[in-house]
Amino acid sequence: MSEHTCDLQEHLSTILDSVADGVFTVDSEMRITWFNHAAERITGFSREEALGQRCCEIFRSSICFSECPVRKAMATGSNVENREIDILDRHNREIPISVSASVLRNTRGEPVGGVETFRDLSRIHALQKEVSEKHRFQDMVSRNPVMRKLFDVLPDIAASQATVLLQGDSGTGKELFARALHNLSPRRHHPLVILNCGALPEQLLEAEIFGVRKGAYTGATEDRPGRLQQAEGGTLFLDEIGDLPLPLQVKLLRVLENREYQPLGARRPRKANVRFLAATHQDLESMVRQKLFRQDLYFRLNVVPLRIPALRERSEDIPLLLDMALDRFNALYDKKLRGFSPEALSVLMDHDYPGNIRELLNIVERAAILCRGEWIEPEHLPTGLRTPPLTRKNDENRSPATPSRSQLHALLAQCNGNRAAAAQKLGVNRTTLWRWLKRLETGD
Repeated sequence: MSEHTCDLQEHLSTILDSVADGVFTVDSEMRITWFNHAAERITGFSREEALGQRCCEIFRSSICFSECPVRKAMATGSNVENREIDILDRHNREIPISVSASVLRNTRGEPVGGVETFRDLSRIHALQKEVSEKHRFQDMVSRNPVMRKLFDVLPDIAASQATVLLQGDSGTGKELFARALHNLSPRRHHPLVILNCGALPEQLLEAEIFGVRKGAYTGATEDRPGRLQQAEGGTLFLDEIGDLPLPLQVKLLRVLENREYQPLGARRPRKANVRFLAATHQDLESMVRQKLFRQDLYFRLNVVPLRIPALRERSEDIPLLLDMALDRFNALYDKKLRGFSPEALSVLMDHDYPGNIRELLNIVERAAILCRGEWIEPEHLPTGLRTPPLTRKNDENRSPATPSRSQLHALLAQCNGNRAAAAQKLGVNRTTLWRWLKRLETGD
């Protein structure tokens, strides 16, 4: 071996040992032939221990014998890029990493082995978890100031016995707020019973709320407890209270005033030890003026009013909700989707979501089912959403919503760290991108 060749190899070794990513090479029998310092640090195995070993003995992952990135690269001749997996280090600790692999060829172009690079994602995952937990409250996530104020007062409201009226568009998450109020209350060890007042005709709805005694009407062959009895000691959540018929509004008012109700066919009233929560997407004040809703009942329900903002009013929450939805459907459908492409993210950020969070979840579920790769693309989204990418609606008062940390890092990785290219793909200037990155790093 010439002195020049030795110098080149020494220089290459120095370069590989200086990089932050782990690098190792294998021969055609998958035995390790090179192992840099970062690979030692991440796996916990020294270079001396690794050299000559089969890579599956050192680089221990769940896919070593099924979808090994190096084997796949050697078999197909194509590179494997940024595959996220978990490995076990020397002390059997699970470490999340991002893996890339390529074929090594000799001077004649023949494959003689493979090279794998891998990056420790532990710190990124820890930061993602920290950001997620910072913006999480019960089963809800938000960085929106109005939502954060609601989260702040919920424990105090939950500790009281006051009736709460949750108002907001359909799909904004009123039931999640009701569950949070119950779970934070002294009644949390008793039932939370939910009833949609618009789901049943009047006669059935009355029986459903108040219960029925045997023989009360034809077909009532046995005693059947109503939702009030089922919620005894706990909370009764009456969703879509604006759909409650006027005759039943009178009966519900009596329960709220006297804590008494009478099941259909019963001779004596029953006491109701129940905390009431109600929700509506309708304007109850307008319904009162139109004589469609009783004013006295409205006042009884509206002791503590909480208005839930629509998703279009808190677009900064869209990236958080997309990440949350993707985690849910990855688990539900046993998928390993890594996120949304910049083009798909732009389409999703530009949508107004008239169906609010419910619509967003439906969109992500559909995309998760249809996507066969690792990234959700625009073609996986409903046709009506596929507006031209990287455009925003003409609204001078509406600023672009901040993508999540994982989405920004994924986009920067796709652009090889080129912030100008990443900003161009997101349709913002470099200053905006810098501000987003700075905000996410500081947690503001």
